[in-house]
Amino acid sequence: MRKRTVIATTGTLACGMLACVTPTTTHAQTFRSEAGPIAVETIARGLEHPWSLAFLPDGRMLVTERPGRMRLVARDGKLSAPLGNVPKVVASGQAGLLDLALDRDFATNRTLYICYSAAAGGLAAVARATLDTAANTLTGVKTIFTEQSRGGSNNHGCRIAQARDGALFVTMGDHFGPRDEAQNLARDNGKIIRIKTDGGIPADNPFVGRDGARHEIWSYGHRNPQGLAFRPGTDELWEQEHGPRGGDEVNIVEKGKNYGWPVIGYGVDYSGAKIHESTAKAGMEQPVKYWVPSIAPSGMAFYTGDLLARWKGNLFIGALRDQMLVRLTLDGRRVTGEEHFLKELGERIRDVRQGPDGALYLLTDSSSGRILRVTPAR
Repeated sequence: MRKRTVIATTGTLACGMLACVTPTTTHAQTFRSEAGPIAVETIARGLEHPWSLAFLPDGRMLVTERPGRMRLVARDGKLSAPLGNVPKVVASGQAGLLDLALDRDFATNRTLYICYSAAAGGLAAVARATLDTAANTLTGVKTIFTEQSRGGSNNHGCRIAQARDGALFVTMGDHFGPRDEAQNLARDNGKIIRIKTDGGIPADNPFVGRDGARHEIWSYGHRNPQGLAFRPGTDELWEQEHGPRGGDEVNIVEKGKNYGWPVIGYGVDYSGAKIHESTAKAGMEQPVKYWVPSIAPSGMAFYTGDLLARWKGNLFIGALRDQMLVRLTLDGRRVTGEEHFLKELGERIRDVRQGPDGALYLLTDSSSGRILRVTPAR
């Protein structure tokens, strides 16, 4: 549902004891939502296909650009020069420098994790590094995981989420390769993996000890998972992934389970041809939400703040194809409602994060990408 846009003027909201981001402009677009009017400000601009965003303890942001750059973003929106020692990436198609995640103990250890395309064909790798903000560089960069897959330079997945026990979950796309590889436990195509922070394999992973299976695999039967987040206060791992023409999904990911691609699903091939045997099959999981036609979902975040209090507990998802922000209301493990907004921006929403000030922050996926801040309108 499209919403009327007006131009308003707003200033930075007070953040109390939290670090605040000061936008580069005081002009904001105001949009209607079911929770009341919201303001969208441009915090920073001039980023080339930004992919992932993380907040440092001092309120600055760290952002990746798909061609292979990582930058610090000051609270006034100023971009740093590209950081040094970022892993070399193969930037082709959808491949490049993709997700980043700060370690749970980042405030003391300055450790972060990066998912990127490391070889021709777009094979994913995960690196661990230490951030030196004073020198504007990464140090101690070490590759801790390299994907064992085959396929092309699209459908990479490459989202990272860290569990409360420290384990890293990373999404692996099917690479637009042979579809059945997502069902093949000997390959990482179309899987979610679970590794230790040094790249080791946890002994309780579901396929440890099984001959012919990759021991890092946690779940399988995924297509192109670009959203991954733990529900706050729980160990529930929520994921969303692209279908082809229709069949985008939101799933709750559990140990050792099969999420069906390409055997079951709700979409069709880009040609219109049939892909799936059916929409359901014994031993394969059903999504908690799916979209037909496709919206092309990307980053996702649960909202826990007080600034947008009526949205507390909701799940937010950026959409690339439909150029909008999606809000899902939840009752336990069920999706009970859905709202679409910000279509008037005309922007592909790549990532969604909650900031330390309680605002929502969005990355727009373009050659002149922006960081946007969503707050209640004054």
